[in-house]
Amino acid sequence: MALKPKLTESLLERGYSRRQIAKIAMGAGAAIPFFNEFALAQQAVDAQAGGRGGRGGGGRGVYDPEMVVITSNENPMGPCKEGVEALIKVAPLGWRYSPQGDNLEFNSLLASTENVPQDHVTAYPGSSIPLANAVPAFTSPTRSWVMGAPGYGNHANKWLGNKAHTVPLRKDYSHDVEAMIKADPNAGAYYICNPNNPTGTLTPRKDFEYILANKAKDAVLIIDEAYVHFSGQENMSTDLVKAGKDVVVLRTFSKIYGMAGLRAGAAYGRPDLLAKISQYGGTGFMPVTATACAAASMKVGPSLMKERLEINKKNRDLAFEFLQKKGVRYINSGTNFFMMEVKGMTGAQVGTAMRAKKVQIGRVWQEWPEMVRVTVGTWDEMTKFNAALDAVIKEGPPKVG
Repeated sequence: MALKPKLTESLLERGYSRRQIAKIAMGAGAAIPFFNEFALAQQAVDAQAGGRGGRGGGGRGVYDPEMVVITSNENPMGPCKEGVEALIKVAPLGWRYSPQGDNLEFNSLLASTENVPQDHVTAYPGSSIPLANAVPAFTSPTRSWVMGAPGYGNHANKWLGNKAHTVPLRKDYSHDVEAMIKADPNAGAYYICNPNNPTGTLTPRKDFEYILANKAKDAVLIIDEAYVHFSGQENMSTDLVKAGKDVVVLRTFSKIYGMAGLRAGAAYGRPDLLAKISQYGGTGFMPVTATACAAASMKVGPSLMKERLEINKKNRDLAFEFLQKKGVRYINSGTNFFMMEVKGMTGAQVGTAMRAKKVQIGRVWQEWPEMVRVTVGTWDEMTKFNAALDAVIKEGPPKVG
């Protein structure tokens, strides 16, 4: 992507080097393969197995039908029936730039379902692109990115080379917003994933209000709500957008809607904030199959969420009951993933041992090397997870050499 001369000049004035600007010009899409959820999960697999593994496609290596893959917070329920029907209907018309179908309703539904003006939302193929764009949009070599640890959203910042502050979560696993402000009162952006990845826990509204009241005047609060549908409408933050606050809310259809491979998402915010993000690219043509599927899914309404929440909870509780029985420590997540710790083993060792049992679990965060993340799969997959973990506990750490 060629940056406009005025944008390049602005980046130089904010302290960016020519090398950093060259990276920014590559666009968020060029960086995403290195730090999105899928890529990071696969890095964990590489570390455990010395090579690619899993189900195939996108770098997962040779397909293994016996491998249970619960690594990347994918939703095994997949797109809903109505979404698939809309997708199939529009797909044969894909030879047109703008085929007619449910896809035409996507943008208006993004706004109406959250009760915000149309110019307060921008569609993206997933939420990774606006998250990556937010780094050059709001931070710089002199204005840092501040987030909780362990957390998710620091990868684009590392890639670009800007300074970031990671602040330990509180004992209840919520974000320590007082410490976040103290870490850098002049930061450009404060990032909160809510519910947090990897803990699956919530940070209350009062903490958002604290950051908004105590941040620098031109700083922004970025709330990543990739998993918010699992926690209930009362925990959504788009009302702050409607109120005109210095807030950007990120959403994706990859999680509760089961559309990780289709790529649909959005950024919500005031028009001036969205313009700062979109000037770094990534909006372009949205996949019509994805937008048709997403639009149809939104039109199903609350019944879809209710059904999926019940299924996810049932499968998650199957694992939690087993972990309690075995004395395995875990964080009581309200999402489709959780963190666990097996006594006497590191998270990486647990991952390696589980993979040998044909169950591929998630990754480890450097702040908590003893813990490892697990995605909630189907009832059958979580049954196999329990059986494999039972064997791993009995056998202990995998032998080296």
